[in-house]
Amino acid sequence: MIKYLKLLRVEQWIKNLFVFVPLFFSGNITNFDLLAKSIFAFIIFSLAASSIYIINDYSDIESDRKHPEKRRRPLASGVISKETALLILAALIILCIILVFCGAQYFHHNFWKFATIIGFYFVMNLAYTFKLKHVAIIDVSIISLGFVLRVLAGGYATGIFISQWAILLTFILALVLAIGKRRGELINAQISGKTRKSLDGYNVQFADIALSISCTLAIVCYLMFTLSPEVQHRFHPRVFYTVIFVVFAILRYLQQTLVYNKTESPTKIIYRDRYIQITLVLWVAAFLLQIYYKK
Repeated sequence: MIKYLKLLRVEQWIKNLFVFVPLFFSGNITNFDLLAKSIFAFIIFSLAASSIYIINDYSDIESDRKHPEKRRRPLASGVISKETALLILAALIILCIILVFCGAQYFHHNFWKFATIIGFYFVMNLAYTFKLKHVAIIDVSIISLGFVLRVLAGGYATGIFISQWAILLTFILALVLAIGKRRGELINAQISGKTRKSLDGYNVQFADIALSISCTLAIVCYLMFTLSPEVQHRFHPRVFYTVIFVVFAILRYLQQTLVYNKTESPTKIIYRDRYIQITLVLWVAAFLLQIYYKK
């Protein structure tokens, strides 16, 4: 069972929580009807993402076998055969299509918008897997756009309006994670002496500068988001102070990356770093207070 969960990369489903962003920031987290729609959208997006992971692993079997960590993946290590992986892939795609059309009764007039988002996400990531992941800057931009699509999917599923600042903030935060991942790959390449085509067009100095710029933009975008009239009206003017948690989390991430030279993926850092986890919990708690306690 574990090998199949690894094939689906279930631990990466945490990225699909961005589907809940519109619901959370709208203050409707206790609306069970909208919550059910968000969960449904989350499941569909997770199935679509897992199908892309399988396609990516299938196409990268040979290169993954030469990688110190990726060689442990189910397909690269051989614990799951290519035939079995293809059967699982076909089942995921069929199930995803069925669920998307089942969602017509839930998403109503936004159904085709939601379906288009899922379809575009799938096609975009196919292009990324077979070609665009080898094109510097475009590769990290596609990864970031994937997070924006998650947020849009959540908005279309629930019918909740998404502000421009929220979309821009999502893109920039995802860009931080994507560049951080590329930097980790560059450090690993320096240590092992082996490089990959996807790293062409990058070096550590460029990654450090791009990461610093992206982190700065993320803080500015969040600040502007909290100061926007719609957010100030929906919550409370003191929502502005939650920027403290965002600044601390980003600084901690930069410390782990630039000072301690952590080469693991940003997702793993978030899973393992207690400081970032505590900060995220405090940020969520602080935002929930703005929803339920507006005095």
